[in-house]
Amino acid sequence: MASKSLIPAIDIIIPVFNDGESILSVIKSLNTQVSSPFQILICYDFDEDTTLEALQKNGFINENVVLVKNVYSGVHGAVRTGFEVSKANAVITYMADDDYNAGIIDQMVDFYKGGSELVVPSRFINGGVFKGCRWFKKLLVTAVSWSMHAFAGIPVHDSTNGFRLFSRKLLDKVKLESRDGFTYSIELLVKCHRLGWKMTELPAKWYERKYGKSRFKIFQWAIAYLRWYFYPYETTYLRRNLP
Repeated sequence: MASKSLIPAIDIIIPVFNDGESILSVIKSLNTQVSSPFQILICYDFDEDTTLEALQKNGFINENVVLVKNVYSGVHGAVRTGFEVSKANAVITYMADDDYNAGIIDQMVDFYKGGSELVVPSRFINGGVFKGCRWFKKLLVTAVSWSMHAFAGIPVHDSTNGFRLFSRKLLDKVKLESRDGFTYSIELLVKCHRLGWKMTELPAKWYERKYGKSRFKIFQWAIAYLRWYFYPYETTYLRRNLP
């Protein structure tokens, strides 16, 4: 857990949107299951967000949980704001409904300390879980991840998960061009691969959220995702000198 006298090993960025008291179980799971020094950046869009009220009411805002107002817009803008505010050497993007993956964060940090610039929690390897979503979303996400691994040479099996660990080196090196949804995740993945930097994966769980409304918009963000889906094919097979 982070303290004033100890620089956190990681910043955990959580974009929120009216998550209310469901955020409390997420914070509790991180506080009880993560031993690496960390700080949580709650990135929000507007002051009336019910997440803030729940955190304040229950005394969760302290040196370990910091409120960060989105200076852009939407979930991508919230994460981007978190990247810019963060000072830690490694940053984890984490979901506001995830109270079941905190137990793998120390292992992710160990992979980072072992030289990985990007650590990918994967739903599609042995031990991973992907349950509860609509069949179309499951088909699409599975197909994208499988084809990027099989044909584009991406050395991990889950290309679209928004839950990631990024090194400060990667965030400083890569200019983030995407602006929609969770596309930061796939963009940083394919650019890390283009740089030839080390990445590691480990099994993770994913369940459709029980409370609130998902911010994942398949059709609205499809074009934005396609750009980064084709990026490794263009740079590998067409030898295009993309950034």
